[in-house]
Amino acid sequence: MADLVVNGEEIELDEEGYLVHLSDWSPDAARLLADREEIALSDAHWEIIELLRDFYQTYDLSPAMRPLVKWIGKHLGPDKGRSIYLMQLFPPSPAKIASKIAGLPKPTNCL
Repeated sequence: MADLVVNGEEIELDEEGYLVHLSDWSPDAARLLADREEIALSDAHWEIIELLRDFYQTYDLSPAMRPLVKWIGKHLGPDKGRSIYLMQLFPPSPAKIASKIAGLPKPTNCL
């Protein structure tokens, strides 16, 4: 996969499109990564991205689907802490796609 050019600066991606260096993440990088996934970021997406980044800061890992759903439910309530809600925002694999857009590593137990 080609690298990402954010504001004229080239950012290195791995073969699956995840940032090689987490420090390269920015909201502009997130928008470009989302474009590659054909996702137009809304406020609902940003809410999840920010919580994912908080999860990573807290636990030093990207959550798989079940912990992601629990984390979102804890912080945003049961209506948003559901897999179906996350699937609508980040198809086809919310844990993988949302982590990628949030600039985090691929969750370890995701194929």
